Parts: sequence; structure tokens; C-alpha cells
Amino acid sequence: MENMDRLDVIFALQKSLDEDIMKRRNLNYSYEEWMQKDALACIEEIMEVLNEVQYKWWKNKKPQDEKAIQEELVDVLHFFVSMCIRSGMDGTALYEGYIAKNRENFDRQYGRSQKQGYEVKEVVGEEAADKEV
Repeated sequence: MENMDRLDVIFALQKSLDEDIMKRRNLNYSYEEWMQKDALACIEEIMEVLNEVQYKWWKNKKPQDEKAIQEELVDVLHFFVSMCIRSGMDGTALYEGYIAKNRENFDRQYGRSQKQGYEVKEVVGEEAADKEV
């Protein structure tokens, strides 16, 4: 694996883990059920990120634990990659899809896309005064 692209390594390791878990636990869900379970697990891990960055304004602050935040983000990646694999994507497909979407997102921001609703509007009135401060 040392000669593989890092993203391909992540996909290979995740595929191996998923297959092992399914075999050892005798899990046989449909595609829809797996996607639902992985999406819910992803949401749960994102909630754990939110808990680490203290989104609850009604609680007392605590020091940020960057290592814990990073661990939760890795957990998100595990379930996200599982969903990619179940959808027939590999590292190359994810990379190519990301590159195309990134280009489209830039095009939208600069008015070079057919998609409407992304135009940057000139700041006027009260918003302009807030920006000057």
C-alpha cells in the first residue's frame, strides 16, 4: 500500500473494515438501509464535532481539545468513505467529482455558471456600515 495514492489507501482500508464487520457480525442490509445507517452515523459523528467545539451557548466554556476534534473528523470520514464505496465510487471517482464540483463552485461565485442565485451583491446601507467598522 505504500506506493498507493493516499486516497486510494483510505478507500482500500475502509472497504476491508466494512467487509470484515459485515462478515463477523453477519450483517446483510439492503443498499438503502446501509446508506441510511452510514448517513445517520455520519450525522452522529458531526454532532460529536459540534459538541467538541461547544456549540451549546448555554453551557460553560471548556478548553478546546484539537486532538478530539480531529478524531471526530476522522470518524466522519470513515462513514463518508463507506457511503462512497457503497455508491460505486473509488478514490479516483471521488477526486474527479470533487475537482469538477470545486470548479463549478468557483464558477458560480464569479457568475460563470448557468446556475442562478450565487451572484455577489454589492453591500449597501446598514451592511456597508457594519463592514467599515
